[in-house]
Amino acid sequence: MITRRLSTEQILGKLHEKVRARRPIMIASAGSGLVAKLLEEAGTDCINTFSGARLRANGMGTMSMMWPILDSNRQTMDYTREDIMPALQGRAFVCACLNANDPLKDMRMVLDDCKRMGVNSVSNIGPSISYVDHDSEIYRVMTSAGITLQNEIEMLKLAREEMDMVSIGLGFTLEDSIEICREARPHIFCYHAGTTRGGKKGYDNGTTIEETAEMTELAYRKCREVHPDVILVAHGAAMENPSDAQYMLDHTSGHGFWTGSSTERLPIERAVSAAAAEFAALRFSARSEA
Repeated sequence: MITRRLSTEQILGKLHEKVRARRPIMIASAGSGLVAKLLEEAGTDCINTFSGARLRANGMGTMSMMWPILDSNRQTMDYTREDIMPALQGRAFVCACLNANDPLKDMRMVLDDCKRMGVNSVSNIGPSISYVDHDSEIYRVMTSAGITLQNEIEMLKLAREEMDMVSIGLGFTLEDSIEICREARPHIFCYHAGTTRGGKKGYDNGTTIEETAEMTELAYRKCREVHPDVILVAHGAAMENPSDAQYMLDHTSGHGFWTGSSTERLPIERAVSAAAAEFAALRFSARSEA
């Protein structure tokens, strides 16, 4: 298989053209080659890969990647190289979501490996310290051990400033969002409003789509103050289905959205459950008994 490679110039050119034309940018996660292929065929601009998506494809919740049950970067790199890249035609670009706090990896070498396999974009969410509640004891313990947002910012800066890669920042809190945009100045920033609700492994903290849009718009305004040129996209919480995403487009000043469970876990759960139930309901007919 030979997948067409996209340069940073080509990627950013297409994204800025969509921004000028007021067409929403779509980023979507893929935990398998089949999902990646279908996303690309549907017109997704960016397919992101990360250990949480791979675990999600195996029936676990995205946040299971926060537990030290695997080498997150190795999982991301291996399945991106073996499952995702061969499944694509090169119309969508791939973003590898990496763990910049990996104590056993030189991130410059990891980014070099990304570029060799044709991945010209990286993000800081595989996983990110921004996932962890800042007022918790575990956050204080982790940051004292050197697991910091600053390491993620330095990776994003390295990708953009030295390695000519498309950088995609992501933050869970307003404070982290501002810091990432001010210091790393990513090409794209996603405000993560919380784990997507719905399905077998979703989490619903009670946030409405109206509240999700309000929180996201506040983050957009603050991020623009420190990084006016950033492309802004929304993700998570009550943004579960296309009508929710449309609400976000209509009620925020961003440029698009990032889907994870909404275009992977939830559709697979529903489609497979429905098809399997139909098959399981089949019975031998009277003719076959005769």
